[in-house]
Amino acid sequence: MKRDFLSLSDYSSQEILNLLSLAKQLKLSPWQMSDLLKGKSIALIFQKPSNRTRVSFETGISDLGGNAIYLGPQDLDLGKRESTSDIAQTLSRYIDGIVARVFSHEDIIGLSKSSTVPVINALSDLLHPCQALADLLTVQERFLTFRNIRFAYVGDGNNMVNSLLMACAKVGMSMSVATPKGYDPDPAQLHAARDIAERTGAEIHLTHDPKEAVEGARVVYTDTWVSMGQEEESAERLQDFQGYQVDGDLMSRAAKDAIFMHCLPAHRGQEVSADVIDGPRSVVFDEAENRLHVQKAVMVHLFTFKHQ
Repeated sequence: MKRDFLSLSDYSSQEILNLLSLAKQLKLSPWQMSDLLKGKSIALIFQKPSNRTRVSFETGISDLGGNAIYLGPQDLDLGKRESTSDIAQTLSRYIDGIVARVFSHEDIIGLSKSSTVPVINALSDLLHPCQALADLLTVQERFLTFRNIRFAYVGDGNNMVNSLLMACAKVGMSMSVATPKGYDPDPAQLHAARDIAERTGAEIHLTHDPKEAVEGARVVYTDTWVSMGQEEESAERLQDFQGYQVDGDLMSRAAKDAIFMHCLPAHRGQEVSADVIDGPRSVVFDEAENRLHVQKAVMVHLFTFKHQ
């Protein structure tokens, strides 16, 4: 049976820890696993431009001995020129796995339902599980544990915070989220994360006060205020997010050993000040690198292991 990687909610806490452990092995000894995808071809379906996602997946597939086939918007137009179901069924006859970066989460669900090979969510408007997994690895590398660490997120309640809520809940790491009114995380994702947090001992706290969220936190995280596809809302969003910039003053409220995180691309002077993202507390490029390692772990797990 095939297994997909659409959301961290589909994986148990132990499975997530196992993926992080495998990612660390791949990071430390990549040459020992250089042929795990030998003879396998992976389709990369991208509806939107990408830097880190495309390069990290193509490099990861190459490092593992596989073959990446990039399919951009000019090659495939999901649900328009051809139905998503027909595309998924056709590709399943040719390749061993699908990685998709899409606008609508429904496209990921559609691919998963019709594909007979594993599907990886490389990003949708609802979730970004690969980035959240990379963020967990980055936190684990810095602090060695998830216990007694509070993770603070300041900004838009977007796909990133939706996945981070589940990631933190799964590993028992408490999380505070500060968003402007009207920009809260997805209610269903929040409810699901809170259910998991009750079992793992994590606490999830929502507020509209960035200072409250960051106070004493050991991880401070933000993301762009205007995501791709929201350009028409730019002026309104920039106004609504005034007071939510992660700057030196806000970081001073965090723990002394706190780190700053951002999934990139970043806009200095908007969601984060240059002195913070380019300062000694910033681990944003560690996060970017760790995308490569966790995605390799996910691909090894999905494309080489047998699932019951």
